[in-house]
Amino acid sequence: MNLKALWIRTAVALCAAAALSSPASGQMPDARQMSGIPMPTPDVPAGALSIRLVRGELTNNVTGHPVELHAGSRTETATTDENGRAVFSGLQPGASVHAMAEIDGERIESQSFTMPPDVGIRIVLVAGAGVAPAAGPPMPPVAPGEVVFAGESRIQIEFDDDTLEVFYLFDLANPSSAPVTPTRELVFELPEGAQSAATLEGSSAQATVRGRTVAVTGPIAPGITPVRLAFGLAPAGPDRVIVQKLPASWVQVQVIMARAGAARMSSPQFTSANEMAGQAQSFILGTGGALAAGQELSLALTGLPGRSRMGRNLSLALAALLLLAGAWVAASARTGSGDASRRAALVDRRDRLMADLVRLEEQRRAGTVDDLRHAARYEELVGQLERVYGELDRQPGAAAEV
Repeated sequence: MNLKALWIRTAVALCAAAALSSPASGQMPDARQMSGIPMPTPDVPAGALSIRLVRGELTNNVTGHPVELHAGSRTETATTDENGRAVFSGLQPGASVHAMAEIDGERIESQSFTMPPDVGIRIVLVAGAGVAPAAGPPMPPVAPGEVVFAGESRIQIEFDDDTLEVFYLFDLANPSSAPVTPTRELVFELPEGAQSAATLEGSSAQATVRGRTVAVTGPIAPGITPVRLAFGLAPAGPDRVIVQKLPASWVQVQVIMARAGAARMSSPQFTSANEMAGQAQSFILGTGGALAAGQELSLALTGLPGRSRMGRNLSLALAALLLLAGAWVAASARTGSGDASRRAALVDRRDRLMADLVRLEEQRRAGTVDDLRHAARYEELVGQLERVYGELDRQPGAAAEV
């Protein structure tokens, strides 16, 4: 598992655990909003699926009830235990899965999803999810209050060739026991150059992204509201500075950057920046104290990896020269009575090889062929071209064509 997948799945698991537990001082989450949503978690073994069946609320487990699972062509049934859970195991990674149960004539189904290779899945199926709760007394107005970025809030930076991938994995915390309307508007702009910004799986629906603008709508419930974002930064040389302002205080600055070559990271907000070894990749962890709302976080990245384009440019230049040379030779070629057909076949073969060479370079530029396959095919095509030109040189009248 790469570092990105580890962080994202860990964040999703934490959100699932928080949703499925009953905080002593918080409000019970609305089970209807969670019904049928698959939640990856390391608490369930890989290849296993734990389905909890409840009626109306998370406290009302449905025990001794059948749950049906469809996994590809496989269909099986399990019965919920005393905790309202039915567990299925031995599911193949990549299998298309969905579960269903029928309670009091109501058919409840999960979303269809693909089994991950390295973690299990939890699902809650809620009977009565389509029924609105009974009307109660009017809710009191939501009082203004403070929220902060706390918990495991962090920024994570990774590399995809010479493109930066940036992840904002924030826990927006409301420390009070009731929902609040933030005293500051929770809207901020992503750094200059941010592109393809989007929310991640596990993020609260209250967080939205439009272009570079991120907004979190209130009121904010007690406890943690997960805000998970990702965006890319196009190549801009070996050094760059990322500047970010947040609309709420950040209790403790934490930034993680995957270790790649000579890449380094620093910030005036860091009190330490240390290299740490991960399971599959080392990374740099920068930490600091609190960051006030509206204060700039400035990250200086140096020694960023980049892929040289010299080889590609030389190959394209060679292909262009070969095409020009071929066109000139074809235009000035003289036909001979005995060898005209052979020379024409060689010219046709040469032109097709040069077209294949240009097509190969276009595929490399588009990223549809890897460097290893490109190098092998490139050498093969150039070798064939050399042999064709050698045969053309030996044809009668070749000296006049050179």
